[in-house]
Amino acid sequence: MLTNLNGILREAYKNKHAIGSFNAYNFETFKGIIDAGIQTNTPIIVAFGAKYLENMSLESASAIVKSLAQDISIPVCLHLDHCSNMDTIFKAIKAGFGSVMYDGSALPFEKNLQNTKLVCQVAHACDVSVEAELGSLAAGEQSHEGSADDVEVFTDPDSAKEFVDETKVDALAVSIGTVHGLYKGKPNIRIDILKKINEQLSLPLVLHGGSGIPEEDILNCIANGISKINVNTEISTYTVEETTKLLGQKQPHLSVLALNQMDYVKEIVKKYISFFGR
Repeated sequence: MLTNLNGILREAYKNKHAIGSFNAYNFETFKGIIDAGIQTNTPIIVAFGAKYLENMSLESASAIVKSLAQDISIPVCLHLDHCSNMDTIFKAIKAGFGSVMYDGSALPFEKNLQNTKLVCQVAHACDVSVEAELGSLAAGEQSHEGSADDVEVFTDPDSAKEFVDETKVDALAVSIGTVHGLYKGKPNIRIDILKKINEQLSLPLVLHGGSGIPEEDILNCIANGISKINVNTEISTYTVEETTKLLGQKQPHLSVLALNQMDYVKEIVKKYISFFGR
């Protein structure tokens, strides 16, 4: 059952649990993610990053998810992740995405606000949800969503309040100490900042850089307003590692290799589902 982001996150925020947003890049990852949701009877957010448009078109990603979700009962949201190009945002809405993330975090505050407000006006007219980002994340190891030049800027609670009030955005990604990729040391997650943001907004908040965060930190974030947690790097690293092990033992037919890769993706997604919803 296809839905938008609001159809999934409002209940999660109300009940203080989180829904995983898992990045997909090809059919095997789309299928593994959705199968994990079916097997756990859990709503699923399938994220397709704008940077993966070299892997497939927006229309192809939408067609795959529509096909996989049409005969199942769990809510599935196809979400365009990390997109700073507004033309691509509008194309995703036209292609049938239920949610889009306009990432104007690198822009000055007023320009980010102005662009996000326009995206919200267009998307909401089409019953599509919008996620935005305020603040910025640094890049960790094996990051595929950032660069070594990225600088961490924590989200300011007062600015977040103004931003949400003006744009009418549905969910806000915040910077509280997470990184894109894997951590080089022990994460320093600023729950104090998150608490202030949550008190100001009463809106589903999003945590980017969910791969490798200790369980205790994840649960503290969920208790303080995080309703959507992005997982990308660990899906890739685990699947590549397990594929390498398999190829070291034998050389399976490509069709069999694809089935194994669906299972590797499913393992990681089910691992995160198991404690996001506690």
